[in-house]
Amino acid sequence: MSTTRRPRDASLQYWPRKRAKSEVARVRRWAKLKEAKILGFAGYKAGMTHIIVDDNRPNSKIKGKQISLPVTVIECPPLKSASVVLYKKTGYGLAVASQFVSEKLDKELAKRISMPKKTNKKIDDLKLEDFDDIRLQVYTQPKLTNIGKKAPEIFEVALSGSKEEKMKLAKEKLGKEISVKEVFSEGQQVDIHSITKGKGLQGPVKRHGVALKSHKAEKSRRAAVLNAEGDAKVRFYAHQSGQMGYHRRTEYNKWLLKIGEPKEVNPRGDFIRYGSLKNQVILLKGSVGGPKKRMIRFNHAIRSNYKVPKDAPKIRHISLKSNQGS
Repeated sequence: MSTTRRPRDASLQYWPRKRAKSEVARVRRWAKLKEAKILGFAGYKAGMTHIIVDDNRPNSKIKGKQISLPVTVIECPPLKSASVVLYKKTGYGLAVASQFVSEKLDKELAKRISMPKKTNKKIDDLKLEDFDDIRLQVYTQPKLTNIGKKAPEIFEVALSGSKEEKMKLAKEKLGKEISVKEVFSEGQQVDIHSITKGKGLQGPVKRHGVALKSHKAEKSRRAAVLNAEGDAKVRFYAHQSGQMGYHRRTEYNKWLLKIGEPKEVNPRGDFIRYGSLKNQVILLKGSVGGPKKRMIRFNHAIRSNYKVPKDAPKIRHISLKSNQGS
């Protein structure tokens, strides 16, 4: 008889399956570019639609023909730079050496942090040899959207280039707005960092995909075997009920198909549970984790797929069909 291969029901790639600490996803690694550039941005997930494009994949059997692609719509109001953060290398990694806060901060920022006091420190007095890395602390502007909140999200974005180029770019952007077109271009690949939709406490069948037992099984149909080794210990990888969803997840190499204006994408009747778009939007091929109105972070790809064309396909049609069912 042939050997039956049966992998485990739930992957241990994501472990432990617990709730994320914050709704702002953490980024652990940044792309390395030669030119001086901001490496990340963020926007709010509005919903999904589909588009018709000319297939421009070089090895595709239907190259040049029109195909339909599902896309996620993310509204991207301009980010604002709050401060420049300077890091110094230590034996335990990078540590904050100094921080220079912008004199022009929105009053909504007080909903998230204690507003900093004015200082006499000037960023022009810095010496390049006193630090090893520079990053920008930025915040979103949800007040420019229709999602119904004012409190911004705050996070850091890395910069690329030499230390001198990073400092020059940081000085230029301190206290100013940053648009998505300054960071990304159509056709490139991006990495998505998001917090998925929370589903609360779920049993092993839904949480891990454990098969249902026979209807004649004793005690329970949905209970999983907690100990297959025979001793009294329950292993950490046993299929048990627990938190499902609201996890931090990263998706690599999402294809950015379009950076456009809201009137080009806004459907008839607006997006359900989101409203109408008011700022620049981006269209990403495929789905993105998280519910509507949640902030999605997207950065320059750290390991681009060479099979994906570097140019965006020509878009023939963007579906503006009403989501209301009429």
